[in-house]
Amino acid sequence: MILGIDVGNTNITVGIFEKKKLLATFRITTKLPRTSDEYGLLFRELLSQEDIGTEQITGAIIASVVPNIMHSLINALIKYLNITPLLVGPGIKTGIRIDTPNPKEIGPDRIVDAVAAYELHGGPILVIDFGTATTYDLVTEDGRFTAGITAPGIRISAKALWEDTAKLPEIEIAKPKSILAQDTISSMQAGLMYGQIGQTEYIIRQVKKETGYDDLKVISTGGLGRLMNGETDMIDAYDPDLTLTGLRILYDKNR
Repeated sequence: MILGIDVGNTNITVGIFEKKKLLATFRITTKLPRTSDEYGLLFRELLSQEDIGTEQITGAIIASVVPNIMHSLINALIKYLNITPLLVGPGIKTGIRIDTPNPKEIGPDRIVDAVAAYELHGGPILVIDFGTATTYDLVTEDGRFTAGITAPGIRISAKALWEDTAKLPEIEIAKPKSILAQDTISSMQAGLMYGQIGQTEYIIRQVKKETGYDDLKVISTGGLGRLMNGETDMIDAYDPDLTLTGLRILYDKNR
């Protein structure tokens, strides 16, 4: 069994794979500072809840956008699981070519999503990750990562509303019954949700226009992608486990 570990700005998402099968997932808060011992004990406990012993884990791969936790996380895997993880970064075999002026600028999470989307669905494909930021990444038919768009995520936009305005409250992020809101909470929800839908549809249309890819496939993922699933017919499929699947694919390519 191997661990696929996606270290995001909000959560660390961990998938347990047996060959190609995703057996279980769990999430850990990223922003809470932890020592390697705390991470190690947490991993042991979460694995034990799935009746998996640490000796059954034979490998791990990490994609991280949060550098300051990596020392503790890597040492926890070495000390408590007796494995040295593979890190997604320069030099790793991906099966796609980063065709941008500075490939090192492309975040490992975006590379993982692009690899998974291309391996599973082929190209041309646009993969949208609705996370802390909303990212749109384009992979061509011949497997070249050629462009990426980055926008504030729904939660960032919501946080800006209630933190930077004196009278707007913290709210649940949800789609209201109508865009014609008549109270403060539903008006904020309408702006956030319909604004995200509008942004998403416009960016997809513009990508198709500038590339000429009328047959462009659009796949979405990310925790907040559940809110968008089914809200627009311009997204072909939602895959909540796309990033973890990409980690497993990269592990197989590099082991």
